[in-house]
Amino acid sequence: MHIIISYAIIDFLIEKDLKDVNFMLKFSTVLLFGLASVTASITSFAEEVNIYSARKEALIKPLLDSFTEQTGIEVNLITGKADALLKRLVAEGQNSPADLFLTVDAGRLHRAKEAHVLQAISNQELEAAVPVTYRDSEGFWYGLSLRARVFAYSNERVQASELTSYEDLANSKWGKRICIRSSDNVYNQSLVASMIEANGEEATEKWAESLVANMARKPKGGDRDQIKAVAAGQCDLAVINTYYYDQMLASPDESEAQAAKKTSLFWPNQDDRGTHINVSGAGVTAHAKNKAAAVKLLQHLLSAESQKWYGEVNFEYPVQTSVESSETLKGWGDFKADNLNIDKLGSNNAAAVMLMDRAGWK
Repeated sequence: MHIIISYAIIDFLIEKDLKDVNFMLKFSTVLLFGLASVTASITSFAEEVNIYSARKEALIKPLLDSFTEQTGIEVNLITGKADALLKRLVAEGQNSPADLFLTVDAGRLHRAKEAHVLQAISNQELEAAVPVTYRDSEGFWYGLSLRARVFAYSNERVQASELTSYEDLANSKWGKRICIRSSDNVYNQSLVASMIEANGEEATEKWAESLVANMARKPKGGDRDQIKAVAAGQCDLAVINTYYYDQMLASPDESEAQAAKKTSLFWPNQDDRGTHINVSGAGVTAHAKNKAAAVKLLQHLLSAESQKWYGEVNFEYPVQTSVESSETLKGWGDFKADNLNIDKLGSNNAAAVMLMDRAGWK
């Protein structure tokens, strides 16, 4: 509309005396205003979406680039620690530029929901892509990829036949033989939250006390450090997420690859409820200025192409059941996954944290 008005003014100008100075000053003002209006109108049609991501740039940027290529929607990415980004969302309130919050672990997604920084999204395509087990029951967030928390055990000092379940880690035979991250680690909090759901709080607290007694050292470092500790003989078994193990095997750092090769993986609880599963996921922010674009991006992250990429690059399992796992993941064979609704990991998080503290899990 602004463009049509501007051309009409130009046509009118041709009929005027260009030497009329007053007229020209007035015309210049009108013309500049018209051109500014045109620019503003064109700009308003440029779509964008702003993301706060707790995932490292290398693990999400290629998918964002492909989204922009396919849709023309620009993506602005801010990465950081999950807790810091959540605090930022809370502090910014309705002034936050973020349209999408992407993080790892259902516990963190639940915290975001409880902090009222996400909004419920009802979308048939998203609901069809993500099984009920791996998304918020009210649509506040959707799982994007899956990770299993398993055992990495020494090839020299442990036989696979000795291993059974998470519960068995309380057995005295594992005295001073277990390495695991601290209780501050949300992956461990979610594991304990799942055990509360399976066994009750009292039994889980007793289990945690025995686990602490069986630790070979005070918890420190990340999952890779636990694998390295097993390889170095500091402990015989570590509790880890599978993708850390695969990343070490594929690492250009030969010492990491060799450490991983000194261990093997075991999927716990195959004779009962199955191995503990968690998610990476995302939700549209409560004050999203680009809600429609944010939903489109969620749909893209759940496409078969993106789901396949997760498995091939970051060794995570696809959340879409119709998408095959990567060749690396298929190499570990099939396993029974705990079908606990991931919602429970969030709702049991506070109880899990207090329980771990009472058990002396540092």
